[in-house]
Amino acid sequence: MATHLNAGDKAPAFSGKDQDGNEVSLSDYKGNKVVLYFYPADDTPACTTQSCNLRDNYQLLQKQGYRIIGVSPDDVESHKKFSLKFNLPFPLIADPQQKISKIYGVWGEKNLYGRKFMGLHRTTFIMNEKGIIEKIFLRPKTKLHTEEILK
Repeated sequence: MATHLNAGDKAPAFSGKDQDGNEVSLSDYKGNKVVLYFYPADDTPACTTQSCNLRDNYQLLQKQGYRIIGVSPDDVESHKKFSLKFNLPFPLIADPQQKISKIYGVWGEKNLYGRKFMGLHRTTFIMNEKGIIEKIFLRPKTKLHTEEILK
C-alpha cells in the first residue's frame, strides 16, 4: 500500500497530543524542515530500532535544520513510557483513532503471514520549510534511517 500523497504536495495539517500531553501541530514547525515518521507500535523491535537511530543522530539532523515528529496509533501513556525508556528527545504524537495516519494515507490493510488486518504502514515524510513534501520513504530502513534522510 502506498500513500495517496506525492513529493511536491503540500503536507496535510494535523495536530495531536504528544507523550507529555502537549498539543503539537504541524503549523508549529513552519519555517523548519520536518521528518514526520509513522511507526506501527511503541517498544517493538523495528520501531525501537528506527526511533533510536533518529535519537542517536538527533543533533546531526537538527544541525541540518530538521525537526522530528513521530506518530503511532499508541496512546499518550504508551508514548510516555516508550519515550522515557529510550530517552527520545522529540515529540511522539498519539493517534489512537488513526486521524493523522488516515490523512497521510498510511493506515490500511496489512498482510502478515497470510493474516490480513488493518494497521499502520511504516512511512516517513520529509517536508521543506514551506510545508511541501520533498521525499516519502515507503519502507524506511530502520537501522539506517538517518542516513536515508540525509542523502
